[in-house]
Amino acid sequence: MSDTTPSSERRIWLIGGTTESAKLARKLAQSQILCTVTVTTTGARSLYGVSAYLRVQVGQIDAAMIDHFLRQEQIVGILDATHPYAVEISQMAIAAAAQHHLPYLRYERPELDDREAIACVESFEQLLAGDYLKGERVLLTVGYKPLHLFCPWQEKATLFARILPSPKSLETALAAGFTSDRIIAIRPPVPANIERELWRHWQISLVVTKASGTAGGEDIKRLVAASLGIPLIAIARPLLTISNKLATYQLP
Repeated sequence: MSDTTPSSERRIWLIGGTTESAKLARKLAQSQILCTVTVTTTGARSLYGVSAYLRVQVGQIDAAMIDHFLRQEQIVGILDATHPYAVEISQMAIAAAAQHHLPYLRYERPELDDREAIACVESFEQLLAGDYLKGERVLLTVGYKPLHLFCPWQEKATLFARILPSPKSLETALAAGFTSDRIIAIRPPVPANIERELWRHWQISLVVTKASGTAGGEDIKRLVAASLGIPLIAIARPLLTISNKLATYQLP
């Protein structure tokens, strides 16, 4: 990235934390556009390089903080490149953009064809209301937040969790009944050979994932599942309401 000192203080707010947001940040810096990136973890901070055009802030932003943040950072536009399941921050940003008359553009990760999944269920509640998991050795690659929903299933199936390497993720997994030998903490994307050996080692018979798109290894999971003959269940993306939504932007 360029290290030339920028002349203007008006900034774009890039809601980041994903691989795509890091690519967008590089393009903004190369175009000499000032940008403030917000991420929720220190691990996500490492996705971004150093540039005079780029400022990265780590921490959660709630609805009470957005107005102050927009004024302090002199935000003139919002570029939302969050994970498809990070609906709460996206909805807050959409509301703030409407209130302050700021342009809002959301990058949406392309969805994959789910014909290879044995099911694409609408929600975790629908998944757990059925008998999909009963008696199976299940690998959950759904993040740490929904793991508590699987507590009642710890005695009905053999559950394994792949989570991000963070204290919060580990704490949540342990509280949800996952023992240390059924947890792997690793940051995606995971190479196919490691994915394959992990499934073999744990003798996985079913994988539950999110329909979140290609980043984070979703395509790799489908390839590995096909090669090992292991079925997948995909949880559909949550709905995000955007008025006057601009066209989906895909990185070249």
